[in-house]
Amino acid sequence: MKQPQLHGRWVIVLSFIVALSLTIVPMPDWAAPLRPEWVVVVLIFWCLAVPQRVSVGTAWFCGLLLDVLRGAVLGQHALTLSLVAYVTIKLHRRIRVYPRWQQSLAVLALVLLHQLPLFWVNGMMGVSGQDWSYWLPALSSALLWPIVYPLLRDLQQRFRVV
Repeated sequence: MKQPQLHGRWVIVLSFIVALSLTIVPMPDWAAPLRPEWVVVVLIFWCLAVPQRVSVGTAWFCGLLLDVLRGAVLGQHALTLSLVAYVTIKLHRRIRVYPRWQQSLAVLALVLLHQLPLFWVNGMMGVSGQDWSYWLPALSSALLWPIVYPLLRDLQQRFRVV
């Protein structure tokens, strides 16, 4: 009986590892602003699918890893991912019943919720040069949601992640 739970845990961990890897994969200069927020999208999916297993603590840990990978202020992404996880878990019953296009709008709002405090902290740190392209990852994440959701849902069902 422990076998499916063990598989489920590793599926979740591997999906976050893939998301973290996609976050640091080099991209051409013209495409870099369009990079989706992979970790946020995967976190949103797992918080919607299994909120009892992926929670604010998971988001905090992934955020610390993201801080290290991106060389950001330690705790910056951890705080914002925790905020996204909290809101997603609080609203997971509503968001799950939305049609896919409305879920994409919810993902857009949640990724913006992730980006706004980062924008504020970067402004406080004196990071300049942020223009409208700073907000493009929220749009690309929302546009990718109808593709990512069925893929992760298939993994969840195949490995019986509950």
